[in-house]
Amino acid sequence: MKLRIRLSFVLIYSLVSCYSCSGFYLPGLAPVSFCEEGKTKIQLYVNRLDSVESVLPYEYDMFDFCKDKDETRPSENLGQVLFGERIESSPYKFMFKQDIKCHPVCTKTYTKGSQDDATRLDFLKMGMQLNYQHHWIIDNMPVTWCYDVEDGQKYCNPGFPIGCLVTADGRAKDACVINAEFNKKNTFYVFNHVEIKITYHSGTSEGWRGARLVAATLEPKSINQKDEKSVNCEGGAPMEIPGDFDSSVSVVYTYSVTFEENNAIKWASRWDYILVSMPHTNIQWFSIMNSLVIVLFLSGMVAMIMLRTLHKDIARYNQVDQEDAQEESGWKQVHGDVFRPPRKGMLLSVFLGQGTQIFIMTFITLFLACLGFLSPANRGALMTCAVVLWVLLGTPAGYVSARLYKTFGGEKWKTNVLLTALLCPGIVFADFFLMNLILWVEGSSAAIPFGTLVAILAMWFGISVPLTFIGAYFGFKKPAIEQPVRTNQIPRQIPEQSFFTKPIPGIVMGGILPFGCIFIQLFFILNSIWSHQMYYMFGFLFLVFIILLITCSEATILLCYFHLCAEDYHWWWRSFLTSGFTAVYLFIYAVHYFFSKLQIIGAASTFLYFGYTMIMVLIFFLFTGTIGFFACFWFVNKIYSVVKVD
Repeated sequence: MKLRIRLSFVLIYSLVSCYSCSGFYLPGLAPVSFCEEGKTKIQLYVNRLDSVESVLPYEYDMFDFCKDKDETRPSENLGQVLFGERIESSPYKFMFKQDIKCHPVCTKTYTKGSQDDATRLDFLKMGMQLNYQHHWIIDNMPVTWCYDVEDGQKYCNPGFPIGCLVTADGRAKDACVINAEFNKKNTFYVFNHVEIKITYHSGTSEGWRGARLVAATLEPKSINQKDEKSVNCEGGAPMEIPGDFDSSVSVVYTYSVTFEENNAIKWASRWDYILVSMPHTNIQWFSIMNSLVIVLFLSGMVAMIMLRTLHKDIARYNQVDQEDAQEESGWKQVHGDVFRPPRKGMLLSVFLGQGTQIFIMTFITLFLACLGFLSPANRGALMTCAVVLWVLLGTPAGYVSARLYKTFGGEKWKTNVLLTALLCPGIVFADFFLMNLILWVEGSSAAIPFGTLVAILAMWFGISVPLTFIGAYFGFKKPAIEQPVRTNQIPRQIPEQSFFTKPIPGIVMGGILPFGCIFIQLFFILNSIWSHQMYYMFGFLFLVFIILLITCSEATILLCYFHLCAEDYHWWWRSFLTSGFTAVYLFIYAVHYFFSKLQIIGAASTFLYFGYTMIMVLIFFLFTGTIGFFACFWFVNKIYSVVKVD
């Protein structure tokens, strides 16, 4: 009885968690309580700097900012390393509930005639020109820059710029539009002062001691200081850096900190003020409704075929004269060829094994994210979970590949299992390694350290490959999948096909509807990757994922039935390519997104964008193709198992 009650509680909790994940609540790590005023230290961490105009992120230390003398780095998980996050301690020090007013941090001097100073200053100017953004962290929360936008709304950006540029033609670029004093042509304005405001929730009224941080915001300012000993942060002229390095420049970095109590904000909902400024929820519901309409349309078509057309066909084939029935419909006439093994069955089985591995990995990862375990508060957890799951799911990949290859009549089992373990992962790793070389040459923080590359290879060859061999062993031990009808020795002649029943038009049409279900969600995913926006709507994403599975299956079954009625029995590869062609539309959309939405400049950034896009397209191709194949495989086995064959 107790076990039954516990299971019910776990089930209810999972459902509630999955429901709440489509809202604004993001569970993070355990709350940290700050106790005594002026005695509890608050640690401010700095992360990598990135830009919407460049794919190349850089470590904080790459720019000539103030550095922490006692620099410490928190431990990073695999996902953080793969995403290029480089978190380190900052020189901005303060205690809980102890306000600081205009405190100097350090002074950076650039002397005219010094080549080293010119190089450091040029890199800083490049960061301002490409609008590179700081990313600071306090108590595992991003320090946000909140400012007013259109219609009186406030937008909170989880980052703030290094500075800004007024071009030679007098055009204020990016953050320079916020201040009318930023008006001198061919001049950089560096944000050398930050006013940090920390909001906390006191636990006295709720029966627990201490306080918890519920918000951290800042306002960047540009103030020209004479020296560290006489700083004044109340105003004054902005900190200018001439476009031409024709005189020495000194930049004094300062900061102020204020604390504010707000018991209306709970710790559990402290991410709300960031996420509520992202007006995406209504669009997400529109996306879901759009996808559901497509699914209902396809479901109606498939139901009409299954319940009306097929039911009548099967009844006629089983009850009336066979010759009369054959004149009316054509799908039964190819019963002797429909299970004829496909050409290049080895490659198809390898793709299906890898697709199965990707499908299971994606399903489990999205489900865990929906329950809140992989939220943005838990940095790098999503990528870590995906990589670990992929490594551990080598067994189903080997099993599916071996079982289908044996069904196709293949005998080169060693080649099959090696290709399953190495082909697609090898392509992805080669692409990834090439991208990493470019990042390494450019000095980007996204470059994976050599030790991490060795660790990934060790996981691949030490865990994934042996598990694939184990799966293949059990797959080959099993008998081949028994087909419901016998295959004739002599292939049947395929009649002349109309334009719409030819393979290529059918494949091209098959990917349109699945892509129509996901393209709105895809926009937000690309924004989170390339425009550095926070993605948190995993409830929506999981629902769209389920809709995508249904749409791929139904579209493939529908087209498979039409081709069989036209007496074209080559359905094996076509079923895989029909839904897999959705990946081609994904690539076309990524190209459109690059030219219409992004402001990326530079050959290296462009090459990196399309290099990473090709990895995403390949993974999506294997995933959608596998869904379509197994849906069609089930459909064909089902309809030919219920007809009587002489």
